[in-house]
Amino acid sequence: MMEMRNLSHKIKPIRMKLQNRIILLQELKKYLLENGAEWQEIKEKASRANGWFTPEFIDLSIKNITEQFLDESKLAAWAGHYHIDDTITPKNVGIVMAGNIPLVGFHDFLAAFVTGHRQTIKLSSKDDVLLKHLLQKMYSWEVAMQNCVNIASMLKGCDAYIATGSNNSAVYFDYYFARYPSIIRRNRTSIAILKGDETEAELEKLSDDIHVYFGLGCRNVTKIYVPEKYDFVPLLKSFHRYKYFADHNKYRNNFDYNLSLHIMNNRFYMTNETALLVENESLFSPISQLNYSFYTDPETVMASLKDNKDVQCIVGMDVPFGKAQMPGLMDYADGVDTVQFLLTL
Repeated sequence: MMEMRNLSHKIKPIRMKLQNRIILLQELKKYLLENGAEWQEIKEKASRANGWFTPEFIDLSIKNITEQFLDESKLAAWAGHYHIDDTITPKNVGIVMAGNIPLVGFHDFLAAFVTGHRQTIKLSSKDDVLLKHLLQKMYSWEVAMQNCVNIASMLKGCDAYIATGSNNSAVYFDYYFARYPSIIRRNRTSIAILKGDETEAELEKLSDDIHVYFGLGCRNVTKIYVPEKYDFVPLLKSFHRYKYFADHNKYRNNFDYNLSLHIMNNRFYMTNETALLVENESLFSPISQLNYSFYTDPETVMASLKDNKDVQCIVGMDVPFGKAQMPGLMDYADGVDTVQFLLTL
């Protein structure tokens, strides 16, 4: 199928009503849940293109999208919360998507689509298979969809921008998009505050928060705060369910490299042979490593993190264990309300 940019000049503009947009999203949900041969082939293609996109984690991302983002009642409540209707004057919103985890930019697409704006998307080269295919399916179901979303290699002539990237790329985004309304996202990570009395089940859920997507997401926990004299053995034991990471070449290379650094520098570390626990003040940790720090007062830790722009979420406090990588429609990246931004253009 031809890409939207090759077809848009031939198609008479047709406005889709909110009700029709939600119906189309339900068709997309049905397609994802059916998991037919065509979609399975696309997922395999995405996994081959990016070694970090394992079938398990692609399916995990899709599960969250279908349950949290495409549930009809949740979508209706989301639209109702903002009083979204069909009176908005559509703008062309340029969206620069990240590629750290599968379909990580889906929420931005959804926000622009539900609010009724047109959007021009620049996909990450690390995640340019899955969403492109889903958009092509939506084009085939509804011709008016081709006036709503366009995939482009460069973003020009947009009225507003939403860009997600690293701290370095954010500098360029700030420069290029300075004259336009924009949301510029930078590096963020998540932390957990432990009390020391967590159950085995809670620690296993925390292990999910740390390990899913190999820890590459901004909602993955990369740093924990623990009370003094904390017993790390139960925590390390909870990591065992992810021991299969040792068979993943990219992850194993990171683990071996970081382990070698600690050994050569004679640094203390703990490990279950697939993950490293290291006392380090940094909120960010490399792949395969979890940083920790001791505290005497958890409230002091919370106060120090309250306005920290590097923190996406705090697990064990404002997000339950096991829910870090299960965001809902109202869980906006960097705490910036994307829908409110779009409605005020």
